[in-house]
Amino acid sequence: MNGDGITRQVSVERLFADNQARLGMTWLAGRQGGNKVLTGEADLKPTVGQVGHMNFIHPFRIQILGAAELAFLRGQDEAAARASIDRLFSADLVAVTVANGETVPPYLVEQANAHHIALFSSAQPSPHLVDVFRLYLSRMLAEVTTLHGVFLDVLEMGVLITGASAIGKSELALELISRGNGLIADDIVEIYRISPDTLEGRCPGVLRDFLEVRGIGILNIRTIFGETAVRPRKLLKFIVHLEDHSHDSFSELDRLQVNATYQEILGVPIRKVTIPVAAGRNLAVLVEAAVRNFVLNQRGIDSTKEFIERQQKLMDDGN
Repeated sequence: MNGDGITRQVSVERLFADNQARLGMTWLAGRQGGNKVLTGEADLKPTVGQVGHMNFIHPFRIQILGAAELAFLRGQDEAAARASIDRLFSADLVAVTVANGETVPPYLVEQANAHHIALFSSAQPSPHLVDVFRLYLSRMLAEVTTLHGVFLDVLEMGVLITGASAIGKSELALELISRGNGLIADDIVEIYRISPDTLEGRCPGVLRDFLEVRGIGILNIRTIFGETAVRPRKLLKFIVHLEDHSHDSFSELDRLQVNATYQEILGVPIRKVTIPVAAGRNLAVLVEAAVRNFVLNQRGIDSTKEFIERQQKLMDDGN
């Protein structure tokens, strides 16, 4: 489901077209099965998986037949082999792929045509097919929501910059890009949950490469700064929220930030820092410093904690 409650799906025909060149796939039979669709994990029965090696107990919607599976079928007599192939064609099956360049049993071709189930072949090893299909489906069928902000690759870290309208998100993004960082999306950011604890940010196709800066207009970042200034996607790891603070408000801030704050997106907590916006503050430097500090935190190095411990030690020694 996405943020608006719409179920994401991908057709077998689309799956084949998107992976044909990469996997050297051939569509052998069951052409009428191209309009069958795969949906997200949440819509599957508990006993059914998306893709995997031939399995009758816990069937997959895409069954992969590799060297071991074909050897199993060849080791049976004709009646038993036919019975095994018949068992493949459950109500949940949408496609069968024969891997490793194995010879495809003629009865499998017959049944694929009879049941209108797509039958593919590939010279690639079966474990590789499983990995590629799983990654592809995790991206295509991921839960998705949209957020307002600017999504950047800052020092190889996916950073979402949020804040009120006209607070300066795009201007900050432009300065960060000029410092060698990369733009993924401006204004509307599509966030996909590609695994239980991993979010990936992408840009809607119509907005790709563009950044709006008040007073200048729409800028094509790829054209102005070159190919390396834009990225197609990035894992979301960090959120920087910009807030407008008067000089009086600065004194009320938690200057030590002892307790880390998080924002939950699609059920995944993402580390968040709030940076006050005021005249004379170099926000690009502050964002890069915040990202560097976050990376250190991930490695178990906490500057704030180290400072507090040093102060405590001095106080203890003084006593």
